[in-house]
Amino acid sequence: MNEQISVLIADENKENSKKLMEEIQGKEFIEKVELSIGGEDTLSKVLTFKPDVLILDVMLSGIDGYVVIEEAKKQIPDLKIIVVSSLSSETFVQKAMSLGVGYYMVKPASGDIIYKRMMEMFEPHEAVMPMVTNVLPFESVRQNKNKQMEEKITNIFITVGIPAHIKGYHFLREAIKMAIETPEIVNSITKKLYPSIAERFDTSASKVERAIRHAIEVAWNRGKIENINTLFGVKVYSSNEKPTNGEFIALLADKMLIEG
Repeated sequence: MNEQISVLIADENKENSKKLMEEIQGKEFIEKVELSIGGEDTLSKVLTFKPDVLILDVMLSGIDGYVVIEEAKKQIPDLKIIVVSSLSSETFVQKAMSLGVGYYMVKPASGDIIYKRMMEMFEPHEAVMPMVTNVLPFESVRQNKNKQMEEKITNIFITVGIPAHIKGYHFLREAIKMAIETPEIVNSITKKLYPSIAERFDTSASKVERAIRHAIEVAWNRGKIENINTLFGVKVYSSNEKPTNGEFIALLADKMLIEG
């Protein structure tokens, strides 16, 4: 490779973007690096600066990163794009890849690794590489995040008094994970959530519903209400206010989403 590369870095966190700029600026083949903040600023600089590579977080203010990617690709079809984001859901990854992103990397990602991925995108064989290979660096990070999520759910269940030996424990765990990955599913519990869990565990949706309800009843009967209120930092329930399955799933999922 003999050509020089210009790079635009878009991130709402100024410290992150400046750190990345310092890490890749001055490396071989890097001619110029510029920064942008927010979707509108990023798209404007893409059109004026015309970088060879755009490194961005999809969580941008104003116009989100997906819109920036789509519009930038319309204007500069050959633009190489790398997403570096804290969003690790498969849904976010696949959406970015469908818009023509070369690599999707989960934060934190070092400047050396990002530089290496940039260089790979300019190698002659890059155009014939299967898209699925671009997702591989993400898989190990996703598995680690899933493990951390499992541990958090287990700790919450211990706190609220849901025993691990009952079926509802496993169904409720799966329901919370699904609500975290797809928050809108809590609005379709009967039609989507219960049937999806039933299919995974080879049972019926009605049995899933009853088992989850039983798990919540066990927690209430064990007198763990104060632990639940302590968990959320406010008095959410009293001994006479047992939540529905949907309320309980949504409450725990929201807590985990807020805590990241």
